Amino acid sequence: MRKLILALGGSLIIAAPVVSADVIGVGANISYWDSDLSGKAGKNNDAVDVENDLDLESDTNANLSAYFEHPVPVLPNVRLNYTGIEQSGRGELSTQFDVVPGGVEVDSDLDLTQFDVTLYYEVLDNWVNLDLGLTARSLDGELTVQEIGGIGSVSQTEVDGVIPMGYLAARFDLPFSGVSVGGEANLISFDGDSIYDYNAYGQYELSLLQLRAGYRQISIDFEDSDDRLDIELGGPFVSAGLTF
Repeated sequence: MRKLILALGGSLIIAAPVVSADVIGVGANISYWDSDLSGKAGKNNDAVDVENDLDLESDTNANLSAYFEHPVPVLPNVRLNYTGIEQSGRGELSTQFDVVPGGVEVDSDLDLTQFDVTLYYEVLDNWVNLDLGLTARSLDGELTVQEIGGIGSVSQTEVDGVIPMGYLAARFDLPFSGVSVGGEANLISFDGDSIYDYNAYGQYELSLLQLRAGYRQISIDFEDSDDRLDIELGGPFVSAGLTF
């Protein structure tokens, strides 16, 4: 992680004096993401399959983002992003998980929130657009597994932290059409933990309106003390936004 941050930081320092937006730009969008969940959660030395044992399904996925770009050299542009994920399900444990015995029916809820603050520079700004930056991501995840009937045993797996990540965004505009294709990525890998968050999309702009459709994938392998999430979420998304 340290090498990644130093490398990205060095690239930004080199690029900063020579790249900036031509004018002030502000934008915001909201998106709906239809994601599927797979992977495992760990508590102490126990593990549970969130798809096969817990049968978690998507209830709510919310994503909001906003950015501010300016023509001042050296100073980075700013991008904010919030992702909230709620999944719930009823399943049956194949083995014991924490204090919940194996072979019992359980109700489960996964709440996962991410809030990103990204500082970035526009390395290219014409029909090919390229942004490089650093992201500070606040990650907060909680999985609750509760036995149905019996003594009603309850297990909670919690992970949280502020994680530095590299940021890359690229977009290719088709001249005079308002149509473009692009992608964005945040990533970090260090000491057995890793987070990858990327998307690819097609976009259409009409005046101030910006419409996108694409695919987003998040992979989280993160340990917090005796608790661990090793999960993937992926699926199509659509978004609508305004740019000024």
